[in-house]
Amino acid sequence: MSYGLPLTDRPDVTPRLREALLGADFTADGLLDLLGASAYAALARSETVPALRATRGDGDLETLVRLFLLQRSVPHARVERVLPVGPLLESGWLAEDRAAGEGGGLKATVDVRPYGGPDGEDWFIVSDLGCAVGGAGGIGSRDEGVVLGVGGASTTLAGITVRTPVASALDVGTGSGIQALHAAQHATRVTATDLNPRALHITRLTLALSGAPEADLREGSLYQPVEGETYDLIVSNPPFVISPGARLTYRDGGMGGDDLCRSIVQQAGDRLNDGGYAQFLANWQHVDGEEWTERVRSWVPRGCDAWIVQREVQDITQYAELWLRDAGDHRTDPAEYAALYDAWLDEFEARKTKGVGFGWVTLRKSGAAEPSVTIEEWPHPVEQPLGDTVRAHFARQDYLRAHDDAALLGDHFKLAAEVVQEQVGMPGAEDPEHVVLRQHRGMRRATRVDTVGAGFAGVCDGTLGAGRILDAIAQLMGEDPVALRDRTPAQIRLLVEQGFLEPVGQ
Repeated sequence: MSYGLPLTDRPDVTPRLREALLGADFTADGLLDLLGASAYAALARSETVPALRATRGDGDLETLVRLFLLQRSVPHARVERVLPVGPLLESGWLAEDRAAGEGGGLKATVDVRPYGGPDGEDWFIVSDLGCAVGGAGGIGSRDEGVVLGVGGASTTLAGITVRTPVASALDVGTGSGIQALHAAQHATRVTATDLNPRALHITRLTLALSGAPEADLREGSLYQPVEGETYDLIVSNPPFVISPGARLTYRDGGMGGDDLCRSIVQQAGDRLNDGGYAQFLANWQHVDGEEWTERVRSWVPRGCDAWIVQREVQDITQYAELWLRDAGDHRTDPAEYAALYDAWLDEFEARKTKGVGFGWVTLRKSGAAEPSVTIEEWPHPVEQPLGDTVRAHFARQDYLRAHDDAALLGDHFKLAAEVVQEQVGMPGAEDPEHVVLRQHRGMRRATRVDTVGAGFAGVCDGTLGAGRILDAIAQLMGEDPVALRDRTPAQIRLLVEQGFLEPVGQ
């Protein structure tokens, strides 16, 4: 049962609520200590029974977990021990539970979820009841105006975002304000937009309750509220789901196919300052007779370098089932569910769509005459956060653009940290069939190299130039040094591009 939004984020109430939450250790670490790893993980799967069992005591933290995370009615007297009940009732954070019987009870009107910041900050994400991942009711609502809390997509975007200090940042489609909250830590000015006024109100509450600076909140679709303005950083976890119609504002973009994702990427170029980054999560169609890489390549705006990573592909039946379940449609009448499922498949058939890709899009406003556009499929595990890895990727593109093969051979390199060499071959064989270099940080890439590439990478410590190293390898192997210098720069360039080798002084 939802009681709606708090009526106001009164400046005299929110700090008192934050102080009370922190005083009871209502934090990410505090929850883990109270619930234990098993119940904590179960809550993230929207399974509440273990958490209910772990909060049968009457301590302050148990009270807050039952009130804000499990959305249970809690006796008035218990809540008064930990929270300023009067002001919270007046401002709308809490509501009387009329069904509680003798002694009365209180219920929360919004979900308030502890969220650990990247540097150990204790933040709180506000969302509609049951609409945070791990919420008491799980995600699933027919309310078009629902505002979701923190989930896997939002934490993924936060993790890949470049976190260098900037003057201005824009969060497009802010939702509950998670990206704006992160941006407030390294941007002097943060602007957040959303088509849903409820989302802007909840973002204001999230920022205030987390002790973050206020943001400039503007109502409207995509970039419309910031027409003519430019930013150093743009981020968006947009309503990227490709669906028939637009029943759910938080999920469906209201445009056909992947047009919303294409629009938000293409239009970012004109709204970025020189050197600025735009980072998005997106879905894109895999269409019969068309390479998906060429589809997303056409989205990249002029004057921008791009790095697009496809993390997952689902066939159209998997995709339809995922989002029908997300909306709770699988719990409706079977005939209604079948009709909705049919509508999704009709939409995909009409667009000749055979699958849907999910991934990350990062743009960097370089202004280069020949922009660097890297498009790849990488479904393998990565190490979050990846913001520094993303920044380093574009720095390497600048370096490679500025260095031809002759300049490359004259430069010095060092092997990146935590790169190991693996030799692959039959047991007992004198020589390996091939050699693999593997990263244990960032993207955790692996690449096959020949004997020269492995030997070159192994001795790169920044002291000798690349050409001199190759001359030494040629002498050791009895090869023509000129021929080796001619054929090896392509392999060096690849190792630099993928982050195995780092130019010294970069």
